[in-house]
Order: sequence, then structure tokens, then C-alpha cells
Amino acid sequence: MSTTEQRVAIVTGAARGIGAATAVRLAAEGRAVAVLDLDEAACAETVEKITGAGGRALAVGADVSDSDQVAAAVARVTEELGAPVILVNNAGVLRDNLLFKMSDSDWDTVVAVHLRGAFLMARACQKHMVDAGFGRIVNLSSSSALGNRGQANYAAVKAGLQGFTKTLAIELGKFGVTANAVAPGFIATDMTAATAARVGMEFEDFKAAAATQIPVQRVGEPADVANAIAFFTADAAGFVSGQVLYVAGGPLN
Repeated sequence: MSTTEQRVAIVTGAARGIGAATAVRLAAEGRAVAVLDLDEAACAETVEKITGAGGRALAVGADVSDSDQVAAAVARVTEELGAPVILVNNAGVLRDNLLFKMSDSDWDTVVAVHLRGAFLMARACQKHMVDAGFGRIVNLSSSSALGNRGQANYAAVKAGLQGFTKTLAIELGKFGVTANAVAPGFIATDMTAATAARVGMEFEDFKAAAATQIPVQRVGEPADVANAIAFFTADAAGFVSGQVLYVAGGPLN
């Protein structure tokens, strides 16, 4: 693939939050972006932001935990935008609860979306990357990978994604493909707003309380994470692979 050819990216969970900010940022970097989420209609706003700024984008609806839907989505992106050589596995859900209250469904749903979804998407896209001799995979981990009360399921998958990332880096490196993980701390999104509601706090109070525990004294914004992802997906980041970057306003690990 010529370096002057527009590279195609897929961002999962891109209808809102970190995924939407990442899709817009990658488009600003000159990528054609497939905005993928469970509800294709929900991707419209992100797509409009990209196309309104002169970029190329495609809304794609798919359940990343379903292998047939993943295969169909990647095939559609390849046909309509081009072969995807950048993949950002951001799709995620929360099913928080203490271990003794956590249901089988709480566990299975989080594992399916985060971990199985990243596996299915990476497996479907890697052939295009290998064929091109270029690829960038970024998996969204979390500071919760280090352990967090009420998130046994979420912590497990986010830790698992770090091991998955390092293994992809080992297996795919000789083909010009890098794999890295970004692990956000507290980021102001709909997901953290839902957590605030669950614990009975106003979101602004929740953010203010969190900021007191962060060295830079503020919570993160989706753009903070998108900036890190943009670095890992850049052509110039070809010698950086298998790394986990905490985007959390201070040291965690």
C-alpha cells in the first residue's frame, strides 16, 4: 500500500464518547473511517461530523460479539471504503455489581462485548493488514484492569485485553502490524455518568470528587484518549508495539 493512499480505519463503539472522539480525530488525520456501533442509526452524528469537515465516513451497524455480523461488517467496509488497516477496539458495556450479586449474564455480556468482540474484529481485519504490509490495532483497556470494586467482570476483560494486545504484537509484528492498548482512567462519558447515577450522585459532583484523586486535578475527556489512539495509529509509530498506555492524569502502573 502506498503511504499516499488513504488508510481505512474501523472504530467500534463509535456512536458516542471515546469512540466518537476517536473516529473524528482519525478522520482529521486523513483516514477514511468506518463508524461501527450496535445501532447503525446512532452513528449518524459521528459520520456527519466527519463528512461535514470534508472527510470520508461510513456508518456500520454490528454486534461485535457475533462472528457473522463482524464478518459482514468488515466485508462491507472493505467494499465501500477500502480494506481496513487500522482497527480501534473500543466497543464496551458495563454490568457493574459486587461479586455475590453479579449474575451469569452480567459476566457473560461484558466478556462477550469487550474480549470476544476485540478478538473477532482483530481476526477479521488482520488479513487486510497482512496483505497491505501495514496495520495498526489499538485495544481499549482501562485503569480498572488493576482492580476495581464492583467490577470483577470489567476488570477481568480489561486486563485480558492487555495480554491479548501483547500477543498480537508478537504474532503480527513481522507483517508490519503493531498492536497497542490505551487504558483510560476517569473519562467524562455517558458510561461514567451512568455510574454516577447508579451510586446516587449528581454527575458534576461525581466528577469533582474524582478529580481530587487525580494528580492533574481534573477528569479526562474523550479527546484525551483519542489523542493517544491517534499516536498509536500513525505511520510514524511503527516501532511502538505491545505497549499499554495509561491515560489517567497520573501514574497508575
